[in-house]
Amino acid sequence: MKILVCISNVPDTTSKINFTEGDTKFDTNGVQFVINPNDEFGLTRAMWFKEKQGATVHIATVGDASVEPTMRKALAIGADEGIRINALPTDGYFVAEQLAEVAKSGEYDLIIAGRESIDYNGGMVPGILATLLDMNFVNTCIGLEVDGNSAKAIREIDGGKETLSTDLPLVIGGQKGLVEESDLRIPNMRGIMMARKKQLNVVEPVSALQGTTDVKFEKPAPKGAVKLVDNVDALIDLLHNEAKAI
Repeated sequence: MKILVCISNVPDTTSKINFTEGDTKFDTNGVQFVINPNDEFGLTRAMWFKEKQGATVHIATVGDASVEPTMRKALAIGADEGIRINALPTDGYFVAEQLAEVAKSGEYDLIIAGRESIDYNGGMVPGILATLLDMNFVNTCIGLEVDGNSAKAIREIDGGKETLSTDLPLVIGGQKGLVEESDLRIPNMRGIMMARKKQLNVVEPVSALQGTTDVKFEKPAPKGAVKLVDNVDALIDLLHNEAKAI
């Protein structure tokens, strides 16, 4: 089985976020970048298929040279080969088009992507990718088993879970639950050393539609000062007349 894991390079959630150029560009200065958490769950599941079923695992990322440390971490976790599409991931459809081109040339049986990235939270790429490749698609996937050419997937739905049977080739949008958090891999020294020797191919992007552009970013308004009250009547008055909550 040949697996492609789509990796996003996203800011660590502890990073302080700022914007430049009139709040139209994300300021990367001083920001630590990591593997998108939803993608990391998918990568760990791919490692299970590699170890248990002898699968070959490739990773693919759309980005400039600054994303390569994140890709090297994925290689250190155990991926066999990396592919970097040399373009900025400015639009979900554009990203899906680039990944689709890589997937077509690689003839993958299973494509694992995170259901969304934690930076823009668009949630578009896995579904568009499956459509472009004309593959079966399971989103919000929290469980996956493969037996030969057949797959059983469990996905999260409102109020419960749904179990699906489908055939390969398959695209999934994975998320927390695809593996246990305790099973997530931390690169060890041997993996880091081996990652330096693994192949990281850089390919140029294909011409593709960029249907959306960022107009402006806006951070949440700061929380107001706390107002302390010392009796119930004053609290009720504030909730009714100021907060309009009752």
